[in-house]
Amino acid sequence: MKPTQAHAFARSDRSQMGVWWWTTDRWMLGAVAALIAVGVLMSFAASPAAAARLNIGDPFHFAVRQCVFAVAGAGILIATSMLDGRGVRRAAFFVYLIAIAIMIALPFMGHSAKGATRWISIAGFTLQPSEFMKPALIVLVSWMFSEGQKGQGVPGVSIAFALYFLSVGLLLIQPDVGQTVLITVAFGAAFWMAGVPLSWVMLLGGVAVVGLSSTYFLFPHVASRVDRFLSPERADTFQVDRAAEAIAGGGLFGRGPGEGVLKKNIPDAHTDFIYSVAAEEYGLIFSLLLISVFSFIVVRGLYKSMKLSDPFEQVAAAGLFVLVGQQAFINIAVNLNMIPTKGMTLPFISSGGSSMLAISLTLGMALALTRRRPGAYSQTEGLAKAGAFA
Repeated sequence: MKPTQAHAFARSDRSQMGVWWWTTDRWMLGAVAALIAVGVLMSFAASPAAAARLNIGDPFHFAVRQCVFAVAGAGILIATSMLDGRGVRRAAFFVYLIAIAIMIALPFMGHSAKGATRWISIAGFTLQPSEFMKPALIVLVSWMFSEGQKGQGVPGVSIAFALYFLSVGLLLIQPDVGQTVLITVAFGAAFWMAGVPLSWVMLLGGVAVVGLSSTYFLFPHVASRVDRFLSPERADTFQVDRAAEAIAGGGLFGRGPGEGVLKKNIPDAHTDFIYSVAAEEYGLIFSLLLISVFSFIVVRGLYKSMKLSDPFEQVAAAGLFVLVGQQAFINIAVNLNMIPTKGMTLPFISSGGSSMLAISLTLGMALALTRRRPGAYSQTEGLAKAGAFA
């Protein structure tokens, strides 16, 4: 007899979907599903104003796109989370190769916007390859760090740094300093999780600080944003000011669904500043709950990562969760005027196909690595010991 629908995911079900369901962190799946639902909800709130500003006839143009990409993202997340560690490495390898190849071609055939060339247009869809490069890079450098630990002559650390510098170089050509900072933080987290000596980590941190400081002098748009942040009275801070007004106008409980008025004055309300739209319509309590969901995913993910027994899976999973958490932090911090403005999307919430698909790939890989498989977890084996690369 065929199992009924009610018993499709019984513990005795050994089908691929059944095994996936009982080995995947369902609490984290629920949190991700909540974020995707919020993203769809907020797209309907922000889409009419954005469509009007861009002279798009359909007021729900961006909402419909968000729904389509949400479904596609959910499919990518589930499919990727079914992989094992080897499958994650293979997927990351091919994604990285394709993303890097497109990034190399961007100066010659890329689509430019707001003074940067970060996108390529494919059949009417604008793709940002760096979004997909990020999780693939973290997985590959984690793999190389773990291979270097084995002491079998593989120059894992050298290869990892070569991949990192190649990625950073191509990002700075675009230029995209924000994404550079993002992958540097995640790379540093993976470097530290791999158990290298603290002196190496401090050296990398010092080089990163010097490199970040130099962007102020090398890139005029970075200097402009920093100057606006430090001296707002002497610069145009229109978008940040309108975002602050929207957040303040929402109060504790918000104006109500679709009742936001200040969002109409925020140029990027459907993308980088969608957090402000959420705060205006649903209030401070909802905004804090949203932050709590992101915090739950990152903290729970790091906790599970540290208990993994395989060094590669441990470092890669931790790096991926740091990547997601750092991106959410940057977006929300910009909305709250805590750091200079940066075009960084809020994972699963902001409108944008590349962002939705890439963040789904990122968490899909992280969920795959933290699934409960035989031998995946160890209660006694902690982080790799310092000096493993000696």
